Amino acid sequence: MSLMPFALFPTAYDPITINNKWRIRRCLSSNSTHKKQTQSPRSYFMISTSSTKLNIVTRAISHPNHVTRVASPAVALVSELEKKRNQGFWLRDWDRVDVTHLSLIIGKHVLAVCAPFVLNWGAFWVTLVLSIFTGMGVTLGYHRLLTHRSFKLPKWLEYFFAYCGVHAGQRDPIFWVSVHKNHHKYTDTEKDPHSPKEGFWFSHIGWFHYNDYLAAKCGESRSGQYSNVPELKAQWFYRFLHDTYVWHTIGLGTLLYVLGGFPYLAWGMGMRAVMVNHFTFFATSVCHIWGERPWNTPDTSTNNWWVAFLTFGEGWHNNHHAFPSSACHGMEWWQLDLTWELIKFLEMVGLAKDVKLPTKAEKQRMMLASN
Repeated sequence: MSLMPFALFPTAYDPITINNKWRIRRCLSSNSTHKKQTQSPRSYFMISTSSTKLNIVTRAISHPNHVTRVASPAVALVSELEKKRNQGFWLRDWDRVDVTHLSLIIGKHVLAVCAPFVLNWGAFWVTLVLSIFTGMGVTLGYHRLLTHRSFKLPKWLEYFFAYCGVHAGQRDPIFWVSVHKNHHKYTDTEKDPHSPKEGFWFSHIGWFHYNDYLAAKCGESRSGQYSNVPELKAQWFYRFLHDTYVWHTIGLGTLLYVLGGFPYLAWGMGMRAVMVNHFTFFATSVCHIWGERPWNTPDTSTNNWWVAFLTFGEGWHNNHHAFPSSACHGMEWWQLDLTWELIKFLEMVGLAKDVKLPTKAEKQRMMLASN
């Protein structure tokens, strides 16, 4: 049975839904062929794109010869990024994906403002339990399992943690993993999806609501392509979550309201989601500005103890950039990493396999680089 009727945003990489070719032409009329050749030549300009490449061709034609020049794709990328930057964040053309997710996060902040006025014990415990499950869904599921493949889980358990991550409010696994892979590949460069060089606000949360800009920065031919996560796009479960993400958020909010009324909604969907989102986003903003750098990584990543406390261990960000594939981020005994403690438990009971940790030789090489 087809799942497409339930999709608010049809899968962007579905060939049936793609019409991504565009072309712009401008031709300046030439002088009459009866005039002298020394007069102004005819100029021709064409831009064309496809799903795999961007070509910019400029052709100056004079009689009887012509010259063709091909511009560098890198130049085209820079000019596209500059164009989007000059538009600014608020006054740009907004697509429906960005509008939807901005509306969701504004709505959650409004609920969070109301939450202190309707607190009860039921709402408190719902918020606490959901914070743990959805937080671990991001740190253990989205990050260390799906992005870095630091360990392996049975497929049913992998899907469980991924689904918990869906309710953290940071979009679906395909989007999240694609962005984080590009962050590690292009850290602190022009292509970093949430580069700290573009300011605290952008690196913290602005990037999350600018689909086309992320695509342009990372060299995608169109937003929503996610070419670096073929392993997730190949699985029906992750395609389903990608196509129906918004409905899961609406469903959880509806369930909480039915169970406990507005207090459950304000705390479970408002305060809880706002805390989990901002705590996680601290790793993309704060942990590239303030903190310690025990490892001399080629970026601005830092270790920040209070971010680590709020994010179940994600704040040991310099450790993570030094050893991206490590399932453990808290390298020292005093570096609290609750996500790693859960992974160790899953390994002990036989559920987590092939758990990756940095070797002594890898640590030695990083120590030498730091000196």
